[in-house]
Amino acid sequence: MKAYKFELFTNTIEKNIRTGIFKPGHKLPSVRELKEEYRLSISTIQHGYEYLMIHGLVESVPKSGYYVCYRPESFKKELKSNLIPTVRDAIFSNHLQLTTSLRSGSKFSEFNVAAPGDLLIPQKLVLRTMQQVVREQGAGLLRYYPSNGSLQLKENIIKRAAAHRSVIHIDELLVTDGALQALYIALASTCTAGDIVAVESPCVFSILEVIRVLNLKVIEVPIDPDIGFDIDFFRNACHHNKIKAAILTPNFHNPTGILMSDEHKLALVTIAYQYHIALIENDIYGDLNFHGTRPTTLRSFDESGVVLTYSSYAKTLAPGIRLGWLAAGKFMERAEQIKFSLGSTVSPIYQETVNKLLTGSSYDRHIRTFKAQLAKNAYFTVNLISDNFPQKTAVLMPSGGYNIWVKMPDHTDMHYFYRQCEQIGVRFTPGFTFSFSGAFDHYFRVVFADKFSDRKIEGIKLAGQLFK
Repeated sequence: MKAYKFELFTNTIEKNIRTGIFKPGHKLPSVRELKEEYRLSISTIQHGYEYLMIHGLVESVPKSGYYVCYRPESFKKELKSNLIPTVRDAIFSNHLQLTTSLRSGSKFSEFNVAAPGDLLIPQKLVLRTMQQVVREQGAGLLRYYPSNGSLQLKENIIKRAAAHRSVIHIDELLVTDGALQALYIALASTCTAGDIVAVESPCVFSILEVIRVLNLKVIEVPIDPDIGFDIDFFRNACHHNKIKAAILTPNFHNPTGILMSDEHKLALVTIAYQYHIALIENDIYGDLNFHGTRPTTLRSFDESGVVLTYSSYAKTLAPGIRLGWLAAGKFMERAEQIKFSLGSTVSPIYQETVNKLLTGSSYDRHIRTFKAQLAKNAYFTVNLISDNFPQKTAVLMPSGGYNIWVKMPDHTDMHYFYRQCEQIGVRFTPGFTFSFSGAFDHYFRVVFADKFSDRKIEGIKLAGQLFK
């Protein structure tokens, strides 16, 4: 068998990954460092890293370097679910305080709020653009805007969607007061009280709250650590139950960060056609891919209007930008009525600010920088957890977004863990907030959407060492 020059360093890296010396998220030596150590050419080093990437051991992060992405099979087995298709009433404790910032002072390192931190928000860009909008639009910003949203803004949203093969028609598009309002409109447009909806398991708390408010019943569909939303489980659930709608996040699911493949997106749309189910697609993290091109959406594979796609700029620009949108498909007539009943106009200054950012290149430049920083944070966080938490802690490496899903060893007393975390000034989002079933008591979510201060780093280290 032919030997390659790059094997001088790839054999060592591969061995260290497979034996666990290099853990998921570990940053590998730079091309320049390896060139000096092994006296190899830059192209040889790059070919070596390409070899490791092809074999699924290493990932390249733009503007950051190469990181370990290998996940032992035992981690995947730990994260597999044993759910069965069970219809449940949406009875849920009020966990709002566990998923939002309590603003209780600087002593806390909060990893529980799924929003970009102050240090990653493009504050100058957003505020400067707002000021320009105020100067240009003046008193016009004080008037009502069209109920369905600014025409120019909607045209920009449609243009951007077309770039990743999502066809949205202007007469099915609503500008909303954030993503949560868009979800409420989509659910209320497709379901009535007592209907059954399928949700991901785990599923983000805010979605479960909307389901509870609308008095719907749920079937939880497990998230497979390899493929995301379990298509076979969903098909079986549809066969035995009259499911009216399904809500899911195909692109960088919250909290696992998993990206659904195009093959599975197409299969899911096909099932929806077969069983006459509305698919409500959350695409708020779609722009935040760590690798490759921006992923497609379920909408990219829908030709009959059964997919309702929604998104928001709160996750990519700033949480205070309360502006989202909903492409309602064939449910537009009902969605438009519900939207009007909730308030006819979304803030004109937010609409004009976002429109101005989308019209030029500002938004795209920000996204490139933002997702590169998020990718770097993701690997750094996984490495911190791998080094400092108990040996059997399972961590799922995200493909995008800004959430990491962690499972503690089964013997861990999680109530004690959270109490101790509070004592040392660290907050994670408990796993039990992501389900009506109580299936995730030993899990928690870590949000890495801010720069890491020394205090934040020390907080994760101390939390992990509680049981090490």
